[in-house]
Amino acid sequence: MVLPFIFLRMPNMQSTYCHATAETVDLGAVHAPKQESIKVFQEIAHDLKKELLHIRREHQKHEPEYFQAVQHLDDHQLAAFGPDNFVAVRVASSAYGIHLFGKVRIPALPESGPAYIHFRAFVPGAEPPKLHSIHTEETEHSDGDKTYRAIFTKDDDLEWFDT
Repeated sequence: MVLPFIFLRMPNMQSTYCHATAETVDLGAVHAPKQESIKVFQEIAHDLKKELLHIRREHQKHEPEYFQAVQHLDDHQLAAFGPDNFVAVRVASSAYGIHLFGKVRIPALPESGPAYIHFRAFVPGAEPPKLHSIHTEETEHSDGDKTYRAIFTKDDDLEWFDT
């Protein structure tokens, strides 16, 4: 069986390839972050914040709707999250390492509305964890209209994503 490749974009790192997809690994159930997941979060937090601010600026040029829920926040407010705001995690193992999907609450936003980002990290064996991506969602509706978002609600499922 030939598996499709996924291009991994890791900030400040050389690009690499990985065979893992939602179909080739078993993504565990959503649970509160445990110590190992918190450690991964802490190790990628700087890159996560830097990438979040970068993609917000990039999307503002073409599709500001992605970050509409946080348009009133400045960069500091948007990236003012820490381990205490890391609220949910799902983990999958592959031959290449650990794939960690996390949900982080942006503390400057009310919990009741869009206030969460979803991120994906990769832990390649004994090497340090790397940020893979922050989830951005483009949905095409039956009428051809599209909606975009990068800020999710508490009730949005934390699912496998590639972008």
